[in-house]
Amino acid sequence: MLNRQAKFTIGQVVRHRVFPFRGVIYDVDPTFDNSDEWYNAIPAEIRPRKDQPFYHLLAENEESEYIAYVSEQNLLPDRSGEPVRHPQVMEMFGDLNDGQYKLHKEFSH
Repeated sequence: MLNRQAKFTIGQVVRHRVFPFRGVIYDVDPTFDNSDEWYNAIPAEIRPRKDQPFYHLLAENEESEYIAYVSEQNLLPDRSGEPVRHPQVMEMFGDLNDGQYKLHKEFSH
């Protein structure tokens, strides 16, 4: 396994490279840390490597808000400047400033 620094940070707004959703990062795993069932459900031709950071997102698409788990290779910075409408964003974070939310003190570790 590679030992490398995460490219994105907690509170950063990102979007998926392939699928039409975006979200704010609320946690990072240094490498894949989800079930094999989840991993194997991803079509093989787009299945990401496990030896990279994976991000937990408060995500949204046009229809709904949800939690997403996304590999670093599939994320890009979101440059829209728009807030994320997921209902938990305001519970965990303060204001959005230049594509970055500030994590409330009680959620930092």
